[in-house]
Amino acid sequence: MNPTVARLTLRGLLGRRRGALLLVAPALLLIVSAIAAGSSGDAHSLTVKILGQLDLGTLVPILGLVVGTGVIATEIDDGSIVYLLAKPLPRRQIVTTKLSVAIGTVWVFAAVPTLVSGLLLYGTKDGVALGYTVAVLVAGVAYSALFLLLGAVTRHAVVAGLAYALIWESLIGNFVEGARTLSIQQWGRAVAEAVAGDTAVGADVAFGVAVPLLLVVTVAAAVLASVKLAGLTLAAEE
Repeated sequence: MNPTVARLTLRGLLGRRRGALLLVAPALLLIVSAIAAGSSGDAHSLTVKILGQLDLGTLVPILGLVVGTGVIATEIDDGSIVYLLAKPLPRRQIVTTKLSVAIGTVWVFAAVPTLVSGLLLYGTKDGVALGYTVAVLVAGVAYSALFLLLGAVTRHAVVAGLAYALIWESLIGNFVEGARTLSIQQWGRAVAEAVAGDTAVGADVAFGVAVPLLLVVTVAAAVLASVKLAGLTLAAEE
């Protein structure tokens, strides 16, 4: 990890309008949770719906999209990435540094609010709040890597990412049984179930399948993004 690249990436991520966008998802989650905490309905069912469907299923992918594309896509679009690539830094170090910044940002703006919301809604009972927090942590890593890759390979990363987050993860991943195996959200649910048991949510993917898939997606996305950056360097030199 390169401290200079990390500092510049974080400054660019939080200093633009994306910085304000990062506050929308956690604020919405906390507001909804605070309102729901005062209702008289089934607290467990309500917690699972808010943390499983709204948070893990919708807000976390969108937050991962904003952050993952934000750490690299803007630099590629305005051409400033060339100056970074001109430095004698291994391309994998640039990617891993940017990915580390993206993961840390997602954890702060997604995992922490998830834990607070879970405690507001259901306290520490059954480990539900902890289960979903861990699920957001691991899913956030995969989302960050995937959307960083999209930011590196296409100028339409936000559009492609929104299509994936809203159509595949939120719609198809929830309602089409065969597609659930290839859903980061469902992999996160498997982790939540492993931590909290069946009290969290009935995951459609086994924990032993979910963890390897999370690792494969994260590593593969980082490697492919490194290859893409190497290609950009060659193009610039030509």
